[in-house]
Amino acid sequence: MNAEFDFDFDFEKMGGLLPAVVQDFSDGEVLMVGFMNRQALERTLEKGYATFFSRTRQQLWMKGESSGNRLKVVSAHTDCDHDTLLLRVEVEGAGLVCHRGTRSCFTEAIPPRDPETTAPDPQEAR
Repeated sequence: MNAEFDFDFDFEKMGGLLPAVVQDFSDGEVLMVGFMNRQALERTLEKGYATFFSRTRQQLWMKGESSGNRLKVVSAHTDCDHDTLLLRVEVEGAGLVCHRGTRSCFTEAIPPRDPETTAPDPQEAR
C-alpha cells in the first residue's frame, strides 16, 4: 500500500516524521501533538482516524485504540513548507485525549518571567 499524496511532504526534515497538531473541530482547542511517518499518514487518511508513529516503541498506534477515545479526522491540513500537519478532529469516547486522563495534553501553564525581577542573561548581551 503506497497512497499518492497531492503534496510533496517533507518527511526528511525530521528524520522521516511530520509533527501533527491535533485540534478539536468543534471549539478549536489544541488537544495534543503526535508524529506521523508516511505509513501513519496514509492509514489516517484511509481509515479516517488519527494514527501516529510511536518514537519510543518504533511502531504505529491509533490514538484511542484501547481507551475508546479515538480521534475521528474531520479535516487534515499542511503548512506552507509541507513539514507539519494540522488534524481537526472529533473526539470519540469519554473525550480524554491525554494519557494523564485530561481532555488536552496542554494543561501545564508556564508563568512568564517578570522582566523587572529577572536578571539579564549574560549570553544575550553578546
